[in-house]
Amino acid sequence: MTIVGAGLAGVECAHEIIKGGFFVRLIDKKPERFGAYELPGFAELVCSNSLKSEDETTASGLLKREMRALGSLLLAKADNHRVKAGGALAVDREALSQEITAYFQEHLQVEILSETVTSIPTKTPFTVLATGPLTEAHLATKLSNDRLHFYDATAPIVARESIDMNEAFAGGRYGKGGDDYLNCPLDETAYNAFYEALITGELVETDDYDDKLFQHCQPIERLAKRGRDTIRYGPMRPVGLKDPRTGKRPYAVLQLRREDASGEMWGLVGFQTRLKFFEQKRIFQLIPALRHAEFYRYGVMHRNTYVNGPELLTHGNEMKDRENVFVAGQLSGVEGYMESAASGLLTGRFIRHLLEGKTKDEAIGLLPSEQTMIGALHQYVIASPTSDYQPMNANFGLFAATDDQPRKKDLRRQFFIERSDQEIKRVLGKEDD
Repeated sequence: MTIVGAGLAGVECAHEIIKGGFFVRLIDKKPERFGAYELPGFAELVCSNSLKSEDETTASGLLKREMRALGSLLLAKADNHRVKAGGALAVDREALSQEITAYFQEHLQVEILSETVTSIPTKTPFTVLATGPLTEAHLATKLSNDRLHFYDATAPIVARESIDMNEAFAGGRYGKGGDDYLNCPLDETAYNAFYEALITGELVETDDYDDKLFQHCQPIERLAKRGRDTIRYGPMRPVGLKDPRTGKRPYAVLQLRREDASGEMWGLVGFQTRLKFFEQKRIFQLIPALRHAEFYRYGVMHRNTYVNGPELLTHGNEMKDRENVFVAGQLSGVEGYMESAASGLLTGRFIRHLLEGKTKDEAIGLLPSEQTMIGALHQYVIASPTSDYQPMNANFGLFAATDDQPRKKDLRRQFFIERSDQEIKRVLGKEDD
């Protein structure tokens, strides 16, 4: 079988295949071409050396717990190259890449090719495309001409439990929408401080933007620079709202909209942004109700090629209209290092079961269900009901609400861990342990 792309998803997928004793052809454009990358080897961590928290009561920590149980190559090698980072798993990026590259170079079941792939390989029983957010345009158009997103415009998403409800109130404009929205009011002083920070915040620099792409989706900081009241009469307009604490209309208001059924995730309405991540945290926390906000996802505006998973992909990340062709990692619509690796791991396990002679239905039954974080991410990719599909990080909002979930946060997180453990045992055939 052939895997295109030796990033985090590609190496996890390849590792799953060779664990079953099968042969893999691994194709990567490096070192022939580097593009936005710096290191010559595989599994390069491009932006940060942090793989996020290892606290198992966090979504990121739970995902790692599951991946370790499933035999993640990335995490096994990352443990060899830790650097001090508090409760996070941070690594020496170059050393990690070198060890993972050597592992595949020395493996007898792996053939490595360095070339740029511009069409889907067909002379192979299975093909996995794990080419990441900077997938070559020629290859991207082979997947879909009209169902790819080439430029993202997304707003941040914050955790419900981190919103200060003493400073916020529920309700839609003119009483429409019930409690579908949470409103974060600002008085004139707070608005002026927020406005000044917003228009002077540090932006992600790029020459790739075409303003024509953003006519209907302007970054909030760009709108703000048109005038002090532009966003107050736009995304932050307070008309039709009454603050129950004062009985009056706020000077300005940021609205939050529910992003998931359980109400754990809330998006900042109209706040697409090019601000750097640390600036988003600093500036948006100037809004009183968000002073302690925890971000599930920061806003981004950049070239980020990914397929519309719910339209194009099915179980195991197989393409609906191309049998035995799979899409894994960020190209499938997950966001983050571990999420990309998890996507490759799950895809690799699915293909390995098929190579072992299992039917597709049997292989589907051996995938972790949505009661695990890795399974919930997969369900988001292939079955998200949203009409505006966007990449997503691991978060507890991906879990469907159930009647047996405890209400208290700490008890609920422990419930998620125990439920995940049981499901992973089932997948591994260890239910009696």
